Amino acid sequence: MQTLKGQNIYLRALEPEDLEFVYAIENDENFWEVSNTQTPYSKFLVRQYLENAHQDIYEAKQIRLAICKNNTSEAIGLIDLFDYDARNQRAGIGIIIRNETNRNQGLGNEALDLLVNYAFQKLQLHQLYANIGANNEVSLKLFSTFGFQKIGIKKEWNLLNGKYHDELIFQLINS
Repeated sequence: MQTLKGQNIYLRALEPEDLEFVYAIENDENFWEVSNTQTPYSKFLVRQYLENAHQDIYEAKQIRLAICKNNTSEAIGLIDLFDYDARNQRAGIGIIIRNETNRNQGLGNEALDLLVNYAFQKLQLHQLYANIGANNEVSLKLFSTFGFQKIGIKKEWNLLNGKYHDELIFQLINS
């Protein structure tokens, strides 16, 4: 996969140099709800993951890309296609911008636009879906902006801090 370039950011494959960045995200409990993580990851496991990141979507059933500002190689976030289903031409999609200083600048919008276009034009996917916590207003707005529609609610799906929270399912069909 070549680099996907936008006006302010580009998406690139993960590199061994991304170890500390990916390790920090995977071990930040603030992101565990969106990544469906429940336990910390060791650097050993993250290093193994990065060593296998060269696999294409057909082998790994996912693609995880680093979001970088133009003119720098430093990652500011991650964007994924996951649960790739070739037979039904669909995949899940998720995004994380790590630091708040890089949020609310349209960078997530641009990254999502690049990956949605890649999924529909290059991979010929029929649909994308996203699982979003009902209280994640930023993600709800972001995905709605791109035409993702709420198609369902998983009631009391995630247990966070002793309280159950709903998770919404959003879907975008390639027309």
